[in-house]
Amino acid sequence: MPDRYPGYDVLNKRNSPSWNDKTRKVIDKRLALAADDHRFLSDAEWPTMRALCERIVPQPPNRKRPAPIAAMVDEKLFENRTDGYRDSRLPSMREAWRRGLAALDAEAFRDGRRFHELTIEEQEAILAKVQKGEAHDEAWGDMPPALFFEKRLLHDIVSAYYGHPSSWNEIGFGGPASPRGYVRMNFDRRDPWEASEARPGREDKARRENARVR
Repeated sequence: MPDRYPGYDVLNKRNSPSWNDKTRKVIDKRLALAADDHRFLSDAEWPTMRALCERIVPQPPNRKRPAPIAAMVDEKLFENRTDGYRDSRLPSMREAWRRGLAALDAEAFRDGRRFHELTIEEQEAILAKVQKGEAHDEAWGDMPPALFFEKRLLHDIVSAYYGHPSSWNEIGFGGPASPRGYVRMNFDRRDPWEASEARPGREDKARRENARVR
């Protein structure tokens, strides 16, 4: 996959007017999480969550700072940081995740293995069944698998991924930009403190511009 924002590192903004102390504190907390950190999920549940995150958002193996997606979801669960709303057909966030992870393992265990022990292809086949509402193990209880997939699994994992600075580099996002904000709001306009997207044949130009972004 080509680098759309070569030379760009959003962390170069850390001590610039783009970020205030509150922004730095929040981002530093995310950067401090290690890939295997977990305080809410049990050691038995953890491998399933790790495998699940790797299937939903696979990351390039050579990434400098991989986003610790599973650890970020676990942190949300540990702090019980809810969204302020939920579909009434789903249990609470924590209960939905407990039940969902157990159900994924139950779906996999028909072959005598847990979800994280399956091949990538087997894991994806199970997730496809869950997404389509075709998973029927009794471990799901009254929680609709397709609804869990859409409203909880995808929502929490993808939100965690795009809440990490490494993912911001991937999409050229500058972070909250508080207190500086953005000025050039019209189509195809860019503030000097925003990343420059590489265009075919002009990658070096974008790299030079992004090296100066603060």
